[in-house]
Amino acid sequence: MKYASEDQEGPAVEQTAGPAASAPEQTEQRGPAPHAPAPHDEQQGTRNRVARSILDHGPSTAAELALRLELTQAAVRRHLDTLAAEGVVEPREKRVYGTRGRGRPAKAFALTDCGRDAFDQAYDQLATEALRWIAQSAGGGEKGEAAVAAFARARLAAQAEGYREAVEAAEPERRTEALAKALTADGYAATARSAPNPQLGEQLCQHHCPVAHVAEQYPQLCEAETEVFSRLLGTHVQRLATIAHGDGVCTTFVPKAGAGKAAHSTQRTTTKTTTASASTAGRNPA
Repeated sequence: MKYASEDQEGPAVEQTAGPAASAPEQTEQRGPAPHAPAPHDEQQGTRNRVARSILDHGPSTAAELALRLELTQAAVRRHLDTLAAEGVVEPREKRVYGTRGRGRPAKAFALTDCGRDAFDQAYDQLATEALRWIAQSAGGGEKGEAAVAAFARARLAAQAEGYREAVEAAEPERRTEALAKALTADGYAATARSAPNPQLGEQLCQHHCPVAHVAEQYPQLCEAETEVFSRLLGTHVQRLATIAHGDGVCTTFVPKAGAGKAAHSTQRTTTKTTTASASTAGRNPA
């Protein structure tokens, strides 16, 4: 299948790479076609195909991608430039086996760690299936839920030890901030900020959750994480919002020592303030 209509950046006479055709497959359109996708969406869709091709086939040159996707090399290079600027791909010197010919070696483009993260949906599915198997193997129902909860606690045990070192090394009033930095190092993009009423406590905000899609079906992952935060900070914390439940950010309320029951009266206000000002961390489509 040809994708000649997916990239119209070059002149109308520009030919697509691949087997030569005796006549153009499409004529240039004078006006927008009915229900035609927006140009920006078309370009984004083509860039996603370029990134997917690199994921499926490994580091690739512009010529290889052009042949594989049936686009012009000029069009592919433009998309590669954009993907490189976004940190999705990076150029590397193509490895040559045997005698190298004259001239500068072609550049091969490989996915960065950030670009590979864009295709994590497959890992989400694998994790979900694994948790489903754990629940079923334990007998399903309450026993299955308990088995998943036990797995979630065990999973966080090793992480918690690393966080504990950072938290205990900080001054008591800086421990939430220290935990946020440790979480950020693990990819959670966490911050610590004052609650709407600073006298009552502060908020631990995670702007990204690597397991959000799995936690939608298995909230035990969020519950185990909340338990870890409570133990690390030495106080009863309260989860106000989660990305897994559709909120903009995972928010945990950390009361100040001696704040008492008054902290709970601000729960609803804190939740609304947090979610209204946050934006969900997105994932690039595969």
